[in-house]
Amino acid sequence: MTAPPLTWLYAPGDRPHVVAKALTAGADVVVIDLEDAVAPDRKEYARAATAELLSAPQPVPVHVRVNPLDGPLAPRDLEAVADRPGLSGLRLPKVTSPEQIVRTAERSTPAVRAPALYALLESALAVEHAHAIASAHPALRGIALGEADLRADLGVREDAGLDWCRSRIVVAARAAGLPPSPQSVHPDIRDLEGLAASCAHGRTLGFLGRAAIHPRQLPIIERAYLPTEREVEEAETIVKAAMNQQGAQALPDGKFIDAAVVAAAHRTLSLARRN
Repeated sequence: MTAPPLTWLYAPGDRPHVVAKALTAGADVVVIDLEDAVAPDRKEYARAATAELLSAPQPVPVHVRVNPLDGPLAPRDLEAVADRPGLSGLRLPKVTSPEQIVRTAERSTPAVRAPALYALLESALAVEHAHAIASAHPALRGIALGEADLRADLGVREDAGLDWCRSRIVVAARAAGLPPSPQSVHPDIRDLEGLAASCAHGRTLGFLGRAAIHPRQLPIIERAYLPTEREVEEAETIVKAAMNQQGAQALPDGKFIDAAVVAAAHRTLSLARRN
């Protein structure tokens, strides 16, 4: 079982030196941003610089967040980067319908490999369409929330006000057979205690991993989402018991295990071995 990524580090596409540092910062995936992090008068430069970088394979998987699909910039972004050998995925912001995913996936010619797509759901309408979006096309490999825009759309002031939407995304992803969703970014790069607490809460909701906007956030996210020593020990006990006896059973401590519990234990061990 391959361990999934836990950290996605954003870097602005119009600052190649920042992108270069991000590629060596230790993130599982680097996301070059052509959208919110880039001023309007820098969009063309960001697109060109990103296309040039991705003309060659990169040391870590690189995704590109293009501009909104319903705007004039996205087609140019997609044309510039979609078939580059250094691209591992496209992050699509402000998705509201499955049709947007289908159109983006099918824009590729048969001779060009369609890149993996990841949808960002950032509005009430997107959350309502979460499962339809998540199951729209085989090229879609994941969904996640964009919480800053969603918070503004809903008028939510307290963080807990987003928990229903978070759970909705987690359920939609799994129902569509996609990997567990990562959390949205924590916007205060100095608030590492708050980041850790937020990650712990996200883990209880079913998220796995998180996007980051600064390298100092990476070890906090990874530590929060890696299994503890106790969790690893429990998983090893479960897997060992399942190997010795098929089917449902009770462990010596009274814990009942079945196929679902064993599968979860394997996922825990996969995560623990990622380092």
